[in-house]
Amino acid sequence: MDHVAVYRATMEDGQQSTGHRHFCRQCGTALWLWDPTWPDLVHPHAGAIDTPLPTPPSVTHMMLGSKAGWVQVHRQAGDVCVDAYPEESLAQWHQRHGLSR
Repeated sequence: MDHVAVYRATMEDGQQSTGHRHFCRQCGTALWLWDPTWPDLVHPHAGAIDTPLPTPPSVTHMMLGSKAGWVQVHRQAGDVCVDAYPEESLAQWHQRHGLSR
């Protein structure tokens, strides 16, 4: 962990964010975010995952209500498309697909 540093953003109201953004102090690569508001969750940045991942059985396309006009959604059979956040959490999605540990 010698090369891992933490950044906490200053919000518009001047308060410090509760999110702890971990990154490589050597190259600046974003690694993961952890927030004590949700202590059981760690949010890894996809670019920091260095092991092969399986192809997901379906995809949830979210925040489509605010996507740029030039963005094309490549929806496959079984995918979910929502304008904002889906009702199903990421953990629930993994449970539904039998991908929980």
